[in-house]
Amino acid sequence: MKRFILFILLAGLAVQSGFAQKPEGKKLQISDKKLADVIYVMGEIHPEGFTLDLNTMQLPLEGLIVSYKETQNSFSRKSIRKVIKHAREHDNLVGGWYNPEEGDYYFDSNRSFPEDSLAAALAFARKNGQHTVYSCAKGINVKSNYEQHDIRIIYDCDMGSSTDDLFALMMLYRYMDMKRCTLLGVVVDRMNRANADAVDVMNNYYGYPNIPIGLEQTGVKAPRVFIPYHNMAYARDIDANLLFKRTVGDNGTYLDGYKLYRKLLAEQPDKSVTVVSVGFVTCLSRLLQSGPDEFSPLNGVDLVEQKVKNIYMMGGVFGDSFEHDYNFTAAIDFSLKFFELLPKDIELVFSPGEVGDPLYYSAEQIINDLSWTDVHPIKWIYQYLVEDKFQKMWDPLAVINAVEGDEAIYQISERGWVTLTPTGETIFTPDPKGNARYQLPGDSSWCETLLKYIRLMAIQH
Repeated sequence: MKRFILFILLAGLAVQSGFAQKPEGKKLQISDKKLADVIYVMGEIHPEGFTLDLNTMQLPLEGLIVSYKETQNSFSRKSIRKVIKHAREHDNLVGGWYNPEEGDYYFDSNRSFPEDSLAAALAFARKNGQHTVYSCAKGINVKSNYEQHDIRIIYDCDMGSSTDDLFALMMLYRYMDMKRCTLLGVVVDRMNRANADAVDVMNNYYGYPNIPIGLEQTGVKAPRVFIPYHNMAYARDIDANLLFKRTVGDNGTYLDGYKLYRKLLAEQPDKSVTVVSVGFVTCLSRLLQSGPDEFSPLNGVDLVEQKVKNIYMMGGVFGDSFEHDYNFTAAIDFSLKFFELLPKDIELVFSPGEVGDPLYYSAEQIINDLSWTDVHPIKWIYQYLVEDKFQKMWDPLAVINAVEGDEAIYQISERGWVTLTPTGETIFTPDPKGNARYQLPGDSSWCETLLKYIRLMAIQH
């Protein structure tokens, strides 16, 4: 409807300007004064914001849109002429957005980046002092004025079952591309070398081949497999050549998961490490129970207390429901020991299953979003291995929270303490001095935006 209104508006101005019967192949000629009137009215019919291509007089359907700093603070009707002049000299894109806090409608000259160039668009936005980057295809704004904290992450996952572990890892690589975090290492808490080999494939595919990988050696015996993709690392083409590169390869070895924790933590500054735990807590539990070794003279509890700042966990069931949590229950003895030994000054933020339940990323969407390449590890899984072709985006929510911060995207509960029962229930007791909080479910609009954000990350290359 708004495109139709734009068409009528332009047609009316064309008549006024004497160009209603323009010759075939000629561009519609409108004076900058008349064009300023169009753009002003565009702001009236697009209170949520708009972008207009001055070459085609159309609203772009693709592109990452960023405003130039030279046209900042152009919020009067008179200032639109300056915006048009700048746009004519640069990218021929004009946009507008409403600032509800100030009650002003801002007009800008814009630059467009390809939808798969988010890192470059964000860098340009920061250079130009812009708060967001707008994705035309996804219809979402991506925050760009984030503080570039030194976020050092250890990613702890049960790779080899649900594919949300893969998407969470993909998000970390993309955040690395944007220099928003450093991925120190990946711990696989699901036994079986193939699961660590899958991480090795992902490291190589996304351009980080030397990120260290640890593998659980004493954990959950034969845990349930939801989506059987553990053989992805050994995929071959029709000539029997391996499809995906690996750094460790068949002859290399992986450190025991808790040992990699000890090595990585010992190398980091005090209170500098964020753990993102989206699987079992077997390796974390063994870490806490560990003694001094070649990496550190500290026992596990003291090492964690000294080096770890916070832990973002996919797990927990809160609110009025008393249900056991799968990740904690599958390894209940390890989980109970983890909650018993974890130092109380370490911040915990839980991402309960109900927050991610509505974020359904279909196989069709996944394959389409990865259509930029013929050979991709996640795409290959969905083409050849997955029978139950769906995935809810539980695990990426812990990653996003860890990098974006607690207030940027999520609504978070009050503070309290979390107790795990012997049957796997997570009991939350409110207390302003508590170390634990948990994400609250969002509405349908919030869920749609988060899924679009994950999909935008997937198309980057």
